Amino acid sequence: MKKIILLAAVITVASFASCKKDRTCECTYTTSGTTNTVSHTSSTTLTKVKKSDAKYFCTKDVNTNTSTSGSMSNTSTSTSDCKLK
Repeated sequence: MKKIILLAAVITVASFASCKKDRTCECTYTTSGTTNTVSHTSSTTLTKVKKSDAKYFCTKDVNTNTSTSGSMSNTSTSTSDCKLK
């Protein structure tokens, strides 16, 4: 009886363990300034990671930069829109 309970406990614990495998993060990068917009897409393979860890690394990010030279001001926005595949 003790062996059956021990075996059931081991199976239960194993079923809650998170699966580590290769995951792909696909990102679209867009940079827009006052006169033009540039966009490109890339994908990165994350090897042997849990899904929760991969979601942490594969996120959306927005950066805004403003530079001033004399009376001229230039603002650019960089966006990375990433999705876990």
